[in-house]
Amino acid sequence: MSLQYSPYDFDVHSDPYPYYARLRTEAPVFRNDTDDFWALSRHADVLAALRDSDRFSNANGSIRMEPAFWGPQAEQMFSFVAMDPPRHTRLRGLVARAFTQRRVQGLEPRLREIARGLLAPLLERGSFDLMAEFAGPFPTEVIAELVGVPQGDRDMLRKLGMEIMYNDEESTDLRPEAVQAIGAVIGYYTELTIARSQDRRDDLLSGLLDAADGDDRLTPEEIVGVLILLVGAGIETTMLTMGNLWHAAWQHPDQRRKAFDGQIDAWIAEAMRYEPSTQTVLRTATEQFELHGVTVPAGARMLLAIGSANRDPEVFTDPDRFDLDRDTSASLVFSSGRHHCLGVNLAQLQMRVALEEIVAKVADYDIDPDGLRRIHASNTRGFAALPTTITAR
Repeated sequence: MSLQYSPYDFDVHSDPYPYYARLRTEAPVFRNDTDDFWALSRHADVLAALRDSDRFSNANGSIRMEPAFWGPQAEQMFSFVAMDPPRHTRLRGLVARAFTQRRVQGLEPRLREIARGLLAPLLERGSFDLMAEFAGPFPTEVIAELVGVPQGDRDMLRKLGMEIMYNDEESTDLRPEAVQAIGAVIGYYTELTIARSQDRRDDLLSGLLDAADGDDRLTPEEIVGVLILLVGAGIETTMLTMGNLWHAAWQHPDQRRKAFDGQIDAWIAEAMRYEPSTQTVLRTATEQFELHGVTVPAGARMLLAIGSANRDPEVFTDPDRFDLDRDTSASLVFSSGRHHCLGVNLAQLQMRVALEEIVAKVADYDIDPDGLRRIHASNTRGFAALPTTITAR
């Protein structure tokens, strides 16, 4: 059977890993003429591209390839993640001045409070949808708390984010509703930025307004871009990762036991390798190059398959096995090079706090396989519904 691969394909969404295995073996530099991209699937090739920002540019975007997100306008949605040096260096540096380790670590007591508040009624009921009732609301509340979004606006922002990110029909572009949602999110954060410029608080938005390198400061438009980036980078990936690690541990009872017996950090690390929420990232080739006997032209859109790299048998022994005792240090889940995830500490803190609070009250759990529903997105993988029944401690 001829090898076909598209990130829009619902069969790929269902299980991308057999596709990745064939790509690594049969076509490590794969061309899709219909969707106009070249894919790299081996760990060594993906890592090299992530680390070579001169030859593999972010300027057209790096997250999604739909026309609305691909091109010079990508930076409006993805901020410095859709830029190259020196603009990337300047903007990321200013954001890092506000997005400090102290600010992130200082959130932990509030994170625990949020997690316990969300979990209490769910644990009392004994059954719930992990995605709708915890994995979605928890990071939404955390990011809203960090940024300084008023309580009454948070649910609206989460719904707008879901409208933008997911599509129930196979399509290579955004639905009109998603385009409208993008406009609404930009408008909301623009108004919030204006309001906060006149009334500083102890939050990230105030920190972004005050961040300076000499006389250089972020413009209001740049701040709005950073806030929109947080919807995807801070909420969506955390939500989907939580669901993926919950599902993976459910599928592997022996590893679930280890996780519930205290190997929470290993549970997080291995689940992110085994089933990363971000399956692919994008780059633009700045010059022609040859790899594995294939010539790729300058200007080519490059799809880097993180999900495939994390299951490359050249790097991970028995890569399709979920194993909490595995060395995951070569995992590319937080990218590498200049674009290594700026929010890695916050993402890991959210996961650890959520799981520690769950494991403290839950002895075991089951998932109803008939109620599972996956999301459909071109770059991410995860669940829309995970009906869960717990056994309390």
